[in-house]
Amino acid sequence: MKEPGLDGRHRDKDGRIQQKRGDTLNKNLSEPIPQFSPNAKLSTMRKETGKISEKDVREAAKNRR
Repeated sequence: MKEPGLDGRHRDKDGRIQQKRGDTLNKNLSEPIPQFSPNAKLSTMRKETGKISEKDVREAAKNRR
């Protein structure tokens, strides 16, 4: 097994950081994104912002409306 990176995030077999599942609800994130409904799925938020990672979605949502 490969050693985890310095940041301790979970990685897949290729060594890439594993992304959260698209069916994760906004209200279940560690810090919900206030610009979206609590019942919005992460996949929907990704589509609307055009970003993939949770961090990038959060940043793009700040500039939204």
